Amino acid sequence: MTHKISACTPLVFFGLFYLTTLTGCLSPVTLTRAVIAYDDAITESQSKQLLVNIARAQHHQPIHFTGVSNVAATFDFRFTAGATPALTGDASRTILPVIGGSVAENPTISIAPIEGEEFTQRLLTPFHESKLTLLLRQGIDIDLLLRLMAKELRLNHSSGAIAYRNNPSDRVGYEMFRRVVLHLSAIQDHNSLYVEPLSIERSWTIPADTVTAEGFKALEQDYQVLYDGKDKTFTLRKQVEGGTLITNYDPNLLSREERTRLQNENEQGLPHDVTFDIRPGHYGGDWPLKGDFRLRSFNAMLNFLGLSIAEEPEYHIDKDGRTPDVAENPIKTMDLIVSPSAPSGLDLVMKSHGHHYAVNTIGPQARWNREAFKLLSQLFQMTVTEVPRAGVPSITIAK
Repeated sequence: MTHKISACTPLVFFGLFYLTTLTGCLSPVTLTRAVIAYDDAITESQSKQLLVNIARAQHHQPIHFTGVSNVAATFDFRFTAGATPALTGDASRTILPVIGGSVAENPTISIAPIEGEEFTQRLLTPFHESKLTLLLRQGIDIDLLLRLMAKELRLNHSSGAIAYRNNPSDRVGYEMFRRVVLHLSAIQDHNSLYVEPLSIERSWTIPADTVTAEGFKALEQDYQVLYDGKDKTFTLRKQVEGGTLITNYDPNLLSREERTRLQNENEQGLPHDVTFDIRPGHYGGDWPLKGDFRLRSFNAMLNFLGLSIAEEPEYHIDKDGRTPDVAENPIKTMDLIVSPSAPSGLDLVMKSHGHHYAVNTIGPQARWNREAFKLLSQLFQMTVTEVPRAGVPSITIAK
């Protein structure tokens, strides 16, 4: 009997070794699946929140978001091993291994509503011009970007600046706005659109007797220092990066005086104004344009999209006769489908206010609409400062 047990001992050892190896392999696999599953769930939750808030805006209801501030998941891996005789026949004198295992998951998810000062900063404050220029440098269509982000266009005329609202209910303003962004889009399609910060030289003059030896060494690290023996003064010079300018020419080829003049004009605007300057003699220069786009808040974007569903629908606008050919000119900034029954074949559908809301991802403008919704999601992420990880109010879900 002892001999038969020892003969089966390698089977038990093999089973234990196999289970230990399996547990070691199972840990990273389980972790990977959990991370991807949580990521998918959070992304889908945010996308559905965007659709729900567009529906709220359509019905003139207040918008509201909640953010997942923390996900903590623990995994408990257990295994058991033993041996037992076979149940029937002569094999009952043979020892067989008994192996078992289990995996337990215990996630804790913290959800923090966006409200108070965070609500004001993230959703009600207009976007800074640096956010738009950052996205333009990622290659996003300037037509799509401005139709979503800009609330109005301010064109410089000889009599002063005239504002044109990006609102379909204002036919004159809306049509001029659309034609100008189409013109910029045509220049971008030709790879002739520049989105560059103005590099300018700043200078300061200070009395020489106010600078100590230690102070002089410190100034030399950050400035070009010139001494004027006649006036006994130091002139400090430094290259600084000014505001961003959208042009159809390379602003770095301008003279120092011209760049300084443009920067001084740029500084007269608000932090959420984006300045453009389209000049003759360059691509798109048949229609010279100069002015600013005034950016809107994220809340205003949702209102624009919600009202465009039925109350203030967008409509087709032809490009100006001086504008070169344009690759795309969709009627809607983002085409949304609202249906009493669930539509099929669409990427994401959310039910709200008794209807199903979805982005139209079928047809010739499917790519444009997907890009528009992706951009909306990116802009929402760009409003994030820091989602609070502690404090009240919060909702904690423990499984």
